[in-house]
Amino acid sequence: MSVRKFVNGMVATCALISASASVSAGPILDDIAKSGELRVCFDAGYMPFEMKSKNGSYVGFDIDLGKMMARQMGVKYVPVNTAWDGIIPTLLTGKCHMINAGMTINAQRNMRVNFADPYIVIGQSILLNPKLEGKVTSYKDLNNGQYTVVTKLGTTGEQATKRMLSKAKLNVFETQADAALEVANGKADALIYDMPFNAIYAAQNKGKVVHLEQPFTYEPLGWAIAQGDSDMLNFLNNFLRQIKGDGTYDRIYDKWFKDDSWLSQVQ
Repeated sequence: MSVRKFVNGMVATCALISASASVSAGPILDDIAKSGELRVCFDAGYMPFEMKSKNGSYVGFDIDLGKMMARQMGVKYVPVNTAWDGIIPTLLTGKCHMINAGMTINAQRNMRVNFADPYIVIGQSILLNPKLEGKVTSYKDLNNGQYTVVTKLGTTGEQATKRMLSKAKLNVFETQADAALEVANGKADALIYDMPFNAIYAAQNKGKVVHLEQPFTYEPLGWAIAQGDSDMLNFLNNFLRQIKGDGTYDRIYDKWFKDDSWLSQVQ
């Protein structure tokens, strides 16, 4: 074989390897690399996961995790704020690469999207009207037709209430803040919602609500992507493993869950 044929053959082989490598990352990672953006869907208003600050920017636990992910990818973090009831369709139509929105992993959602390993585990707790303090000590006590329970539409709070408090009167609201206000104003007996939000709301509204803080459900939260991309799932799981191992996760967690100095930033 001549030197020219050998060199040309090596060039062709390298080109094939390069082409193969360029498509092996999977469609989501390829699009992130090509666009130079990581587009992340969430529904701002879920303390302390994603919120809108007074200056109009988005802040929170999920926001910081998303920004760290984009930074390690070497791309721009692009927030995609969308209504909760449309967040999965928004993902599936390609308007964002992933959902990072405090989304509970469950079978119904898993039929439409793929979830990475849980990045945090929470559960439903109870915000109670003070007049019921001592009388109601668990969700079982609220399972009675004399009580009005509120929660946010389309959430695991709504699912848990329908499943475990079927005898109570249920009112659902577009936002968790509106639902909590019903309890604080004495128009509802209890809010069933995610423990982190309830804990923060109770701290901000002492005397207006009572927090029964022990969660009565087990709810792992996970990052969601469109189905069929094992490479993106592999990336997400390895990213989570890395930041939990090097202390980055703990620093972000402590900032949002063990310190309330950020409250002055949000609306």
